Amino acid sequence: MSKLWGGRFTKQTNRLVEEYTASIGFDKALAEEDIQGSLAHVSMLGKCGILPAEDVERIKDGLHLVLNKIRRGEIEFSVGDEDIHMNIEKNLIEEIGPVGGKLHTGRSRNDQVATDMHLYLRKRVVEITGLLYTVQEALIGQAEANLDTIVPGYTHLQRAQPILFAHHLMAYVSMFQRDIERFQDSYKRVNVLPLGAGALAGTTFPIDRHYVAEQLHFDGVYENSLDAVSDRDFILEFLSNSSILMVHLSRLCEELVLWSSTEFRFVELDDAYCTGSSIMPQKKNPDVAELVRGKTGRVYGNLMGLLTVLKSLPLAYNKDMQEDKEGMFDTVATLEGALQLFAGMIATMKVNKQRMREAVNQDFSNATDIADFLVGKGLPFRQAHEVIGKTVLYCIQNNKYLLDLTLDEFKTFSPLFDDRIYAVLQPEAVVDARNVYGGTATKQVAEAISRAQEKLKTTEQWVSEYVEKSR
Repeated sequence: MSKLWGGRFTKQTNRLVEEYTASIGFDKALAEEDIQGSLAHVSMLGKCGILPAEDVERIKDGLHLVLNKIRRGEIEFSVGDEDIHMNIEKNLIEEIGPVGGKLHTGRSRNDQVATDMHLYLRKRVVEITGLLYTVQEALIGQAEANLDTIVPGYTHLQRAQPILFAHHLMAYVSMFQRDIERFQDSYKRVNVLPLGAGALAGTTFPIDRHYVAEQLHFDGVYENSLDAVSDRDFILEFLSNSSILMVHLSRLCEELVLWSSTEFRFVELDDAYCTGSSIMPQKKNPDVAELVRGKTGRVYGNLMGLLTVLKSLPLAYNKDMQEDKEGMFDTVATLEGALQLFAGMIATMKVNKQRMREAVNQDFSNATDIADFLVGKGLPFRQAHEVIGKTVLYCIQNNKYLLDLTLDEFKTFSPLFDDRIYAVLQPEAVVDARNVYGGTATKQVAEAISRAQEKLKTTEQWVSEYVEKSR
């Protein structure tokens, strides 16, 4: 069979041109969405009287036959048929005859492919939100189990102040909550129907775009036909949201790599999420965390690639826009793979509470609380800061920590010290002194966990509701 658009041409397409311009190698991933959109489109053609009912039913039956063959792996897609749309239409015509050619009435591949991507991406947005839910759930579970675990908090990767390990984990819960909200908000821009815009200007057939939107569970239709076929903002937004999510995953990966090292020994990752060395039998490598950290770059690259493709394109559709898919597919696969692994890796992680406590006892991260103690006695903070700096220097020079000093030693730096300083310097006291909303005090972290659990329920409800729309 000749090309479905070949009537205008007098020569066969150069083989190298066919191979270079064909997208079937990757847009075959849109097969189910393409048929889903076609079923709604042909139903509308029947409703509007554009096609007779018997043709509509034959086309629907044929589309279901093609879909089942695709699912069974019985269709071999052809580069000569360029893309998923023409491959499906050609197979449809082979199944039911020339009537299959009526399916394309009132539409173009331009609005068809845009519709496919909207259908594809809205489903993945819901899936990724659900996977983020499982990662949050794992982090919250670890936080609940470590409400009594104190660990050094860091700035500049230098020990700063003692904090609850649960507080540290809940910081990532907050990051992932923002990611969830970004994906949820983007859904309303993904869930808009471009079909009916035609190639760029609409169609002469009396179609009903809102009926198609209703059939496909879209919330609305594009207002402008030029915009409908040329808009890829919804993909850019998805790639942007994905890049920010990968920032958060990568930061947590870096900490898991550090925490599981011999130098830290704060956590141990389960064997199921680590690998060994081919030459060093003692090694246990945090490869999952390292690879997620590494794959962050490819997600950034996919965003920058599409931004560059779109930056100078005139309206409306241009062949350049074929480059919008591979990066999107790759980002979806990267995110879903990472998040599926992450929940289990966090949930099975063993926390070395004793080692964390030893680290807290062997540093000067409680120094700020001495300064606060002296400020409470009336000493200006800047003077208190200088006093504690000298006290810490004395400790370093004499191989001591602050709790090792006698009261007489403390008084050499300021007469304002009294024996209450020892209670102030205890790690539990340092932590619970930060009893402000969002602080590391046990009471505040417990309340933060409760709030996060309520948000989990909201996310779960959202996913359940939108799964139906995205099918």
